[in-house]
Amino acid sequence: MLEKESRMELVSTKGMLLKAKRGRYAVGAFNVCNMETIQAVAEAADDMSSPVIIAATEQSIAYAGISNLVCMAKAAAKTTSSPVALHVDHGTNPALIKKCIDAGFSSVMIDGSHLSFENNIEITKKVVRMARPKGVSVEGELGLLKGKEDHIDVKEASFTDPDQAALFVSKTGIDSLAVAIGTSHGAYKFTDTPSLDFDRLKEIVKKTGIPIVLHGASQVPHELLKRALESGVEIGGARGVPTEQIRKACRLGVCKINTDTDLRIAFTEAVRQCLTKHPDIFDQRIYCGAGREAVKKMVMAKISLFSKF
Repeated sequence: MLEKESRMELVSTKGMLLKAKRGRYAVGAFNVCNMETIQAVAEAADDMSSPVIIAATEQSIAYAGISNLVCMAKAAAKTTSSPVALHVDHGTNPALIKKCIDAGFSSVMIDGSHLSFENNIEITKKVVRMARPKGVSVEGELGLLKGKEDHIDVKEASFTDPDQAALFVSKTGIDSLAVAIGTSHGAYKFTDTPSLDFDRLKEIVKKTGIPIVLHGASQVPHELLKRALESGVEIGGARGVPTEQIRKACRLGVCKINTDTDLRIAFTEAVRQCLTKHPDIFDQRIYCGAGREAVKKMVMAKISLFSKF
């Protein structure tokens, strides 16, 4: 996807997503919460010679601390020759977003999807004004994804209207737009046959002209789910987005795809398996190392999926 370059500093997502748009592939945004998951994403990026986005929700920021995340992400970026961005995922608090920008985050998302259309525009414009002087990219969201994850708990989805999306982009000046076309947050995405609204996606891509983002796109792979269940994770009935629908979304113009649930399951399953097989272990470097390796393998698989279709 790209040639090896010198060791990198954190970059914004604007350039990498515009390049993805021209190249017709998607960049993975991978949610992290600690050193191991950050290392896993950076190592996968280097091994795959691929740009990546290290993403942190407000809850992960509260857990790890803004300065800790920035320091760890910057250190990880310097270990790879691939572009790495540090991104606020689903930010709802402009004051917290400003702290993240000032601390060194290179990309932010302001999620005003739960607000009225007019209020979503206003809060998004406010964040754009904060970010522009620092060269920080901004992602907005229009439409509501169903599901539960961290602070998100939405009972009914509201799909993105293509005409509203075009107006939203022109009014706010955002660099990328997260849309709702049928994906959902969390591990339990579908009860019936999964089906994304690709006609809607095509219209949004055509009318907005900027990189489009897909949230809630974890696949919950069958083999991973099977291993997780065997290790004692109570996650029966989980169901994600099928591989071919992810590939089709990329073909139609999605330039950024978020992954969280699959990484959580992979890390948890690996740690549980390690402790079950080796009950004498009480060295966290060993079982957290197993979790890190599992996340790295998952990230590498996602990078391959998002770029080869």
